[in-house]
Amino acid sequence: MDTPPLFKQGASARARAGFFALIAVAMLIVDARMHALSTIRQAVGTVLYPFQMLALMPRDAAYKAGDYFSSLSGLQKENQELRHQQAVNAQLLQQEKQMAVENAQLRSLLNMQQRIAIKSVVGEILYDARDPFTRKIILNRGSQQGVAPGQPVIDDIGIVGQVTRVFPFTAEVTLLTDKDQAIPVQVLRNGLRSVAYGRGQSGVLDLRFMAANADIQKGDALVTSGIDGVYPPGLQVASVLQVETKSADAFAHIVCLPSAGVDRHKQLLILLVEQNKSPRPEPEGNNDKSDKLLKRRLRDSSKETETASKEAPSEARKGAAAVAPGNAVTPAATPAAATPAAAARPAATPATTPAVTPAPKPAAPPARNAAQ
Repeated sequence: MDTPPLFKQGASARARAGFFALIAVAMLIVDARMHALSTIRQAVGTVLYPFQMLALMPRDAAYKAGDYFSSLSGLQKENQELRHQQAVNAQLLQQEKQMAVENAQLRSLLNMQQRIAIKSVVGEILYDARDPFTRKIILNRGSQQGVAPGQPVIDDIGIVGQVTRVFPFTAEVTLLTDKDQAIPVQVLRNGLRSVAYGRGQSGVLDLRFMAANADIQKGDALVTSGIDGVYPPGLQVASVLQVETKSADAFAHIVCLPSAGVDRHKQLLILLVEQNKSPRPEPEGNNDKSDKLLKRRLRDSSKETETASKEAPSEARKGAAAVAPGNAVTPAATPAAATPAAAARPAATPATTPAVTPAPKPAAPPARNAAQ
C-alpha cells in the first residue's frame, strides 16, 4: 500500500537545516569576498520596503498620537513660562528706562552743581504734601545735612522752589507755583526787574503790578535778580507765555511758564546758601527828627498852657462884672439858663487859678529851641 502524498516525508529536518546553513555560509563568503550579492540585496529591499512601511504604520500612528498630546501640554507650559518671562523683562525694561532717565538727570544736576560756586546737596523727593491746596513736596534731606529754611531748590534748568520747613532728616519745599510764593525776577533781554507770584494749581506764574507800557514781550526769559539775598542771581526762572494790555487797566496781565521741571523730576539740588543777613542800618536823621518832634510838642503844649492861663483871669473878670448890681442885663439877652452859668464862672476861678500858676515853668524848652 502506497503512502499518500500528504504524509510523504523527504529529507529530515536536520538535513534540511544543515543544507540551508551551508548555503547561507557560502553566500556570506561570496558576498564578503566578491560583493556579488549587493545588487540582489538592493532589489529585495526595494521590493520589501512597502511591506515594511505598512507593517510600521500602527507603531508610527501610536507614536504620533503620544507626541501630539505631549507636545500640546509642553507647548502650553512653555507658553506660560514665556509669558511670565515677558512680564519680568518688561518690568526690567521699564526700570532700566527709569534708571537711564534718573542717570541723565543726576548727570545734569552734577553739571549744574559744578557750574554753581555755591555748596549744594542732592535730595530726592519722597512724597507730596498732604494739603491739596498748596504746592509743596518733601525731600529726604534735613538739618543733619546742613539744610536750613529759606534755601533755594533748583534742578538742571532753573529754580524749583524754596525750603520752608526743616526737620532732622527731611525738609519741606514750597514750589515756585504755590499761591503764597514770590520771587524777584529780571527780564534777561533788558534788565527790567519785577516780582513773580505763583498761581497755585494752574502751574504758572504772574508778573503783577507791571505797567501797561512796560517793555516785556512774549518769549522773554526771566532770571533771578538776586536783590532779595536768597536766590543767586542769573538762575533761570520762567519764560513769558502771555502778555495782555487793556486801555482801561493801569497794569498789564502777564502770565509766565516755569522753566524748571517743577513736577517732573525726582532728584533736586538744594543750594546751601547762608541766611545770615546783616541788619539794615537805621537812617542817620532819625534821632534828629525825633528830637525836633519832641521839642515841637513841648512848644505846642507850653503855648496852650499860656493861652489857658491868660483866658482864665479875663473870664473871672467878666463873671464878676456880670454879677455886679450896677450892670443891668436885658432879659432878652440873658436867658434864665445863662444866669447859673455866669454865676458858676467866678466860683471856678479859684479852682483854676492854682492849676494854671505853675504853667510858665515848662516854657523853658521853647526858649532854648528859639535860641538854637
